Amino acid sequence: MKRREALKYLSVTPLAGGIVATTAKAAAPEAIAAARVRGLVEELGIRSFINAAGTYTAMTASLMQPEVIQAIQTSSRKFVMLDEVQDKVGERIAKLCHAEAAMVTAGCWSALVLGTAGVLTGTDLKKVAQLPNVTGLKSEVIVQKAHNSGYVHALTNTGINIVAVETAAEFEAAVNERTAMTWFLNAASNDGSIRHEEWLALCKKHNIPAMIDMAADVPPVENLWKYNDLGFDLVCVSGGKALKGPQSAGILMGRKELIAAARLNAPPRGGNIGRGMKVNKEEILGMYVALEKYVNTDHEAEWKEWEKRVATIESAVKRVAGVSTQVTVPPIANHTPTLTITWDNRVKITNKDLSEKLRNGSPSIEVMRNGDGVNLTVFMLEPGEAEIVANRLQEEFSAAV
Repeated sequence: MKRREALKYLSVTPLAGGIVATTAKAAAPEAIAAARVRGLVEELGIRSFINAAGTYTAMTASLMQPEVIQAIQTSSRKFVMLDEVQDKVGERIAKLCHAEAAMVTAGCWSALVLGTAGVLTGTDLKKVAQLPNVTGLKSEVIVQKAHNSGYVHALTNTGINIVAVETAAEFEAAVNERTAMTWFLNAASNDGSIRHEEWLALCKKHNIPAMIDMAADVPPVENLWKYNDLGFDLVCVSGGKALKGPQSAGILMGRKELIAAARLNAPPRGGNIGRGMKVNKEEILGMYVALEKYVNTDHEAEWKEWEKRVATIESAVKRVAGVSTQVTVPPIANHTPTLTITWDNRVKITNKDLSEKLRNGSPSIEVMRNGDGVNLTVFMLEPGEAEIVANRLQEEFSAAV
């Protein structure tokens, strides 16, 4: 089959079932283990650090679990059909998260783009090839003004226009024949005047698909199925934050027909808006393993461990006169114990100087500056690192008195 014919075949092949994977024998695990291990971070002189800041993209978010790495390594030695990987993994993810269907995407941003594209095009391949030209398509997305942040650029990549509203009455007035869907930014849900249930009721009244972006909104683990259960048509999640999957992976889940349409806008098919949002087999399988492990984690024990780490750091820094601490938990995104450290004029150091000393020390430590103080999170720390962070902070504060 010529390449052009193969691409044509892939563009019309049904997404589920019937694809037979290769039976080629994989390399033995011991052969993989025997390969020379290169410490490329050290070899290239890349700074590594203890992450007491959080799951920021610039800081490469989270560390993958050993089970995830194993899934990536073993699957890397087998040829399979990409659609079949998405089929099988999507079925498992959907079951875990109470959705009709699911797919692994190139991060949460990709989930937003592909989900929106799927709503606009359905399974019409001519419409798929048309985006981001929305001529003749429904092309407006209703968003609350409080939710209208930079993340809407993921949606506007498809060619749509954002219609911002503040009240239910404005929502009703905004609905017209061009309305394609709505978008709800979960992290900003307490800032808008329309809450989840009312928003969904308005969407259902006008038969408009509702998408929710809950990128960093686990924990709690229940959020992975909460918004599917509430009735959102599409739910978008980051894979490389608290889930500890590949940073470049995300999850789009929701109604079966919308996921099927989203996949037509994604690789391995070409001539579509999502061709560059490729997710390899290793990432798809790694994402599934990460999600499965996260769902089955003892989250109560995990939370107690986080509190213990916070207490270790808090106890150490409060030994220095003039240093104060406060523990809070963000209500939605990054819902984990957060330690804020401030100090009075007895401690002669700025938060900028403190963060630079921590960054340039050995080991290097990253924290976040907040006002005149610093914020620390502990859910990305490895065992034993809380004690290191505590000692380094105490040393710097003591030296500044």
